[in-house]
Amino acid sequence: MPGQSNANSLPPLAWRYSGNQLKRWRTKANVSREELAAASNYAPDTIKSMEQGVRMPTPRVLDVADGLCRAEGLLSAAKDYLQKEKSPARAQDFMEREQEAISHWSYEATLIPGLLQTEGYARALMEGRYPPVGQETVEERVAARLERQLLLTRTPPVAFVFLVYEAALRTPLVDGEQVGHILDMARLSNVLVQVLPFELFVSTALIGPMVLLETPDHERHAYSTGQAMRQLTTDPEVVSNYLARLSLLRTMALGPAETAQFLERMAAP
Repeated sequence: MPGQSNANSLPPLAWRYSGNQLKRWRTKANVSREELAAASNYAPDTIKSMEQGVRMPTPRVLDVADGLCRAEGLLSAAKDYLQKEKSPARAQDFMEREQEAISHWSYEATLIPGLLQTEGYARALMEGRYPPVGQETVEERVAARLERQLLLTRTPPVAFVFLVYEAALRTPLVDGEQVGHILDMARLSNVLVQVLPFELFVSTALIGPMVLLETPDHERHAYSTGQAMRQLTTDPEVVSNYLARLSLLRTMALGPAETAQFLERMAAP
């Protein structure tokens, strides 16, 4: 599909670039993959995965390769750019496009949008994952989510539209603090929040999360997530479908003022 990025086949850019440089220096120095593997105590196939960018080059491999290839610190310097990723590798392409977007429309059916989550909600969500992840990973991903929220107040501003189905607001994870935070963000001049209540249900509300980004050169990216896949694409047919669905949901949902009243009733003791 044109413009589609398969996130499972595109690891973080820093992995790919560092792996490419590792291979180039090794080849230039006439050092075999087997020699580097033996010297760094890794299997040759592991070195191959690092050079292909599938696996993150480790500090030990970079330091050993730097010495074997007489790179004078140029390979070892990559360690500073290869700190453990705060977000899953498959989300990296979307994050890059999101950073440059001028417009951001999204719909969530079951979860509070990541950009509107409180720290408490985000942490509870991460800690509830199964299979479980380590606490260090939880903290890194919570920190990354909070850092990502700087997009809401950046200059120049991004035009945000958040459409949220009422089901996402009725889970036990949503407390008064979370509802109040959504209300606070909705008061920003560049942020519009609309709730689709149960009584205004349309079948489109069940199709799952959608994001539509527009870049400064007016290229649109459609993004969707599922349990086993993520898709980011500029395919015109997919983008057109997302735009039509989001537009329909905007028409059906409560307006900004009605949404604020809805949330205020939720937050009331």
